[in-house]
Amino acid sequence: MKAAVVTFPGSNCDRDLAVAFEAAGFEVARVWHKDTALPVGVDVVGIPGGFSFGDYLRCGAIAAQSPIGAAVRAHADRGGFAIGICNGFQVLTEMGLLPGVLMRNAGLKFVCRSVMLKVATTASPFTQSYAAGQELAIPIAHHDGNYTIDDAGLQRLKAEDRIAFTYAANPNGSMADIAGVLSANRRVLGMMPHPERAVDPVTGGADGQGVFASLMRGMALA
Repeated sequence: MKAAVVTFPGSNCDRDLAVAFEAAGFEVARVWHKDTALPVGVDVVGIPGGFSFGDYLRCGAIAAQSPIGAAVRAHADRGGFAIGICNGFQVLTEMGLLPGVLMRNAGLKFVCRSVMLKVATTASPFTQSYAAGQELAIPIAHHDGNYTIDDAGLQRLKAEDRIAFTYAANPNGSMADIAGVLSANRRVLGMMPHPERAVDPVTGGADGQGVFASLMRGMALA
């Protein structure tokens, strides 16, 4: 399986994401924001964390309009897999590939620490290696992670089982404690916590490995 990791000016987790994909068995290609096409044969696109374009205008808004953006949208529209982490989640919402928006943290401060997540659904290619309700220790590092959506949209996410992860103790004010959501076809995941920073016990924990192991397995079965 082949993964493409996109780098924007200001990305700072692109290498971590590439390493996590490689550790799960993916062949990884690196893509620059000015590219207009994804490499041939890409199965999953990874949009990393960081501060794309300095978070000017709105977090992720400029990155969503970059030259590579059209190729990422086309990849998702034809059923390709994609994962956006932290700033990548913001980019995916700005692209319209995921519902909702990421607002300023309720406490108005940047939050950087490990938090406990709960696996809200195992019915997705990104979470099937976990148990429902399993708690994971995953780092967060964000200033605008307050997931917000209208009431109708929230009820739709709940009814369609599209909430992937929730916070055990909400660090940012996100509605319904949401830490990650899925697209309608369940092939696009956006999450604020950083599973790519939790794939090796040597560097603090491996609870994030399941996201990438699940994806490899899920894509093989798709």
